[in-house]
Amino acid sequence: MSGLIEGLPDAVALRCLARVPFYLHPNLELVSHSWRNAIHSNELFKAREEVNATEEFICVCAYDPDNLWQLYDPVHDLWITLPDLTSNIRHLAHFGVVSAAGKLYVLGGGSDAVDPLTGDQDGCFASDEVWSYDPITRQWSLCAAMTVPRVMFACCELDGKIIVAGGFTNSRKSISKAEIYDPEKDEWVPIPDLHHTHNSACTGVVIGGKVHILHKGLSTVQVLENIKQGWTVHDYGWLQGPMAVVKGELYIMSHGQIYKQERDSSKLIVSASEFRRKIGFAMIGLGDDIYIIGGVIGPDRMNWDIKATSDVDVLTLGSERPVWRQVAPITRCRGTVLGCTQLKL
Repeated sequence: MSGLIEGLPDAVALRCLARVPFYLHPNLELVSHSWRNAIHSNELFKAREEVNATEEFICVCAYDPDNLWQLYDPVHDLWITLPDLTSNIRHLAHFGVVSAAGKLYVLGGGSDAVDPLTGDQDGCFASDEVWSYDPITRQWSLCAAMTVPRVMFACCELDGKIIVAGGFTNSRKSISKAEIYDPEKDEWVPIPDLHHTHNSACTGVVIGGKVHILHKGLSTVQVLENIKQGWTVHDYGWLQGPMAVVKGELYIMSHGQIYKQERDSSKLIVSASEFRRKIGFAMIGLGDDIYIIGGVIGPDRMNWDIKATSDVDVLTLGSERPVWRQVAPITRCRGTVLGCTQLKL
């Protein structure tokens, strides 16, 4: 990497390039071979941190098209399409997704494809595969496999590592096993099992620096106190529904309302009645905002049609009166959102 900008030392030139938004990187590559090498270097992304030019994105994968991921850039209100995930599993679904160490990780899951002749599930029920997308090389790579194939499991990033727990494995058996992944070592290590399993999907959120596991239909929450001590069980009686964490606080959509969920109580924040007919959407926090992304509008008494949507609605929580607004719709993904997470570059 030499002679990036005439008359400037490369270290200074790199800091200049670091300030260019990520969505323009493909254009920078066309300038010269040296710029292309710089754009695909670890040094550039380190320089982005040094000059405080890191950006936050929302990563989304929906049912259609198959295994396609897009990034939403909230500053420039646009969508970036990633290369196709090259898994052999058709219509990968019920997977875990998280970002860690500047990469996007897609873990486990199984095929949501259906045999058009019989209506039976067509393919793998649960996989142990782990894929990572590297924004530096702009390629997907296979990582070390989980020790257990999983679907419908909890998946969280904590202190730069990935924790997975619960879910179902092959033969549709619910499992309590948990494990932790170190991206630097590309290695999985078992951690203490959950105290109990349940015949439903589970999800995970990080609140107060601790992983919280919730099973659909259960009032109890399992909290990872630390890796050695394992899990503790608390009957918080939290609301059920889609969840998002904003500034370390948990928000839940329940019965057409959004609540701020405290440990022992919930506070009504705003109505979300316009989403009552919508299913399969993603709800995620970024900055001061809650994003409601995609989904399917189900049938009602007046209209039996099912409509896949690409809408993105945003609730800003920073003001005294939270206000809804719409931003750029997803450009390629449609319908039920299968995976959604944040990514910081």
